[in-house]
Amino acid sequence: MAEDEEEEGRGDTPPPPFSDQVLENVLENVLQFLSCRRDRNSASLVCRSWYAAESQTRHDLFVGNMYAVSPYRAISRFRRVRALVLKGKPRFADFGLVPFGWGAGFASWANAISPNCPSLERLTLKRITVSDADLSLLARSLPFFRDLTLLCCDGFGTLGLAAIAENCKRLRVLDLIDNVLIDEEEEELVDWVSRFPASPTCLESLAFECIDVEVNFVALEALVARSPSLRRLRVNQHVSIGQLRRLMARAPQLTHLGTGAFGSGGGVLVVGDLESAFASSRSMVCLSGFRELDPEYLPAIYPVCGNLTSINFSYTDISVEQLKPIILQCHNLQTFWVLDTVRDEGLQAVAETCKDLRELRVFPLHPTEDSEGSVSDFGLIAISKGCRKLESILYFCQRMTNAAVVTMSKNCPELVVFRLCIMGRHRPDRITREAMDEGFGAIVMNCKKLTRLAVSGLLTDKAFEYIGKYGKSVRTLSVAFAGNSDLGLRYVLEGCPKLQKLEIRDSPFGDAGLLSGIHHFYNMRFLWMSSCRLTRSGCMEVARRLPGLVVEVIGDRYLDEENQAIEKLYMYRSLAGPREDAPPFVKIL
Repeated sequence: MAEDEEEEGRGDTPPPPFSDQVLENVLENVLQFLSCRRDRNSASLVCRSWYAAESQTRHDLFVGNMYAVSPYRAISRFRRVRALVLKGKPRFADFGLVPFGWGAGFASWANAISPNCPSLERLTLKRITVSDADLSLLARSLPFFRDLTLLCCDGFGTLGLAAIAENCKRLRVLDLIDNVLIDEEEEELVDWVSRFPASPTCLESLAFECIDVEVNFVALEALVARSPSLRRLRVNQHVSIGQLRRLMARAPQLTHLGTGAFGSGGGVLVVGDLESAFASSRSMVCLSGFRELDPEYLPAIYPVCGNLTSINFSYTDISVEQLKPIILQCHNLQTFWVLDTVRDEGLQAVAETCKDLRELRVFPLHPTEDSEGSVSDFGLIAISKGCRKLESILYFCQRMTNAAVVTMSKNCPELVVFRLCIMGRHRPDRITREAMDEGFGAIVMNCKKLTRLAVSGLLTDKAFEYIGKYGKSVRTLSVAFAGNSDLGLRYVLEGCPKLQKLEIRDSPFGDAGLLSGIHHFYNMRFLWMSSCRLTRSGCMEVARRLPGLVVEVIGDRYLDEENQAIEKLYMYRSLAGPREDAPPFVKIL
């Protein structure tokens, strides 16, 4: 009897939820904790339900090549995306190797995003041509948009910036870094700074160092005053040092400051007044700018040097005498960018003081092959001995030795990025006159965490044998004026299983070396080769054997169909197939 009543009670109980729905809910909750995009990519490949759940829960989308997928396909899959990072032209565009008009226009992506991504909040674009119309469309279509970062982009002007400032009421970040704006006549210029709301803003970061026209300073000062959350401000060279002091007085909470010209600009300012402004900026940790530097004002930054974790002097030819009093106070420095005008002596001062340095970039004042470089192997050795925590280095020089590079590999085993650019073609060890093979070999042998490597100088196939044998974690490799034969390229393509990006210029690699990577090209993001020994038939063979790969042959102005020699080759995997916006000087095989 009791059992019958129990059975009746069970009959009244609602059935358990559909098991697939429970699994989907649990899966979505679990995937929320996966932040690494590679982990999420792996999860999406498990089965269809995981694919769907991952699509629904991904909020940050990274597209390393805008031609790798159609914008509508990407947006239709990730409709809840809140942050998008999109990259366009190959990196060698920074060195003028990608002809003007090659592509990477943003219009198709803007048209896909505007009606389909209402939740989009953050957008980062790199090496992409963005028009004023694109910016205006985004500003009017995305109600929650708040962060815009443009890196090495072109095609837009003050009209597009005005649309962003006026329509994006929640704007927190507007960072314009190393962009090239369109030329505008004076009557076409728009006072974009005054277009921000008159009420208090949400701005946290504003950077416009790359804008080479004067901004409305009265409007800028008022904007800074009504932006209580502003932490990062980087102004252009038209802002004088007196105006900079006024901005700092309005925003003593700044943590990152780009100083603009750092010169009087025709006005008069007592150094002590500027020093007082820096002394009041107790939260300052990052300084950059210093364009058109007036050395008289450098002592004004002394009060914040002890707190600084980052300094960028790469826009000014600061001398070792000017650098030393500053750097000797920067015991907490972790990131340092500078021109080679500081010489080896300046790097020695950095090594003696900055024991916590993690990233160093030394750029050339005169980036030509026949220039007299001011830093050498002595500076590299000093850094390696004094900065044992170094993780990333970019070092331009004219003179180097294998011994110096070996020393760095032993003293800085935590290196993740090692980019040594020995300017001048095929430069050997300055002492032994031997190839630089052993130095780069030591780097890949001793630095087990290395993921990015740039090689230069006189290198034989032996260096590439070392890279293929020991560079098992290398994802990005840049090669210039190096190697003996196709065997060198074969060592790399067959030996580096994680290689994603390979860029080669002016090296003796031909069809045989290219074809040795057939097994790996589908796993790579891209391959760039220019001024090598490729032929049209070799490139066509790759296209024939790998139909899912886009193989672009690029000329400088026009493409000679009869010429077998290939000037530039750009290959990348794509779900979208060949692009439709290729100009006449690009042939997709």
